[in-house]
Amino acid sequence: MLYIKAIHIIAVVSWFAGLFYLVRLFIYHVEANEFDDNKKGILQSQYNLMIGRLWKIITVPAMFLTIFSGFWLVSVYDFWTQPFMHIKFAFVFGLVGYHHVCGAMIKHLKNGTKTYSSNMLRIWNEVATLLLVAIVFIIVLKSSLDWIWGFAGFVLFGLILFLAIRIYKKLRNS
Repeated sequence: MLYIKAIHIIAVVSWFAGLFYLVRLFIYHVEANEFDDNKKGILQSQYNLMIGRLWKIITVPAMFLTIFSGFWLVSVYDFWTQPFMHIKFAFVFGLVGYHHVCGAMIKHLKNGTKTYSSNMLRIWNEVATLLLVAIVFIIVLKSSLDWIWGFAGFVLFGLILFLAIRIYKKLRNS
């Protein structure tokens, strides 16, 4: 069972790495609009290629491996009825939703059917960070009292992230 646990951890790390880098590539793709048409075309073409490969080769397979190995572990350890696991499932469900929204964003960026600001994408990137923090704290802490402290830390961490984004935006614009 330790092998399945190791595979699960590797898959989770790969999935998050893919999601973090994917949205960073979205930001670069959007910021390429600041260049002349020739340079913009070259950059966006390259970013589309990188985004497609990252999505198909790393991010999507890692998501499926994470979910498959996670359900295997939950079944083996019989965590189905544990309250902490229900909360974790809610956050994982949110992460799967985040993943699918990123998939839709890929299509929008490739087709030019929707515009995103780089600042909005930076905020979007931090949503994955918040989900990661929540999921890790829930699975590590498990007890109700620890959840309260974990949730308080989660909220504080989120506020710090969004404050950092605002500060970065002001510094970048000055």
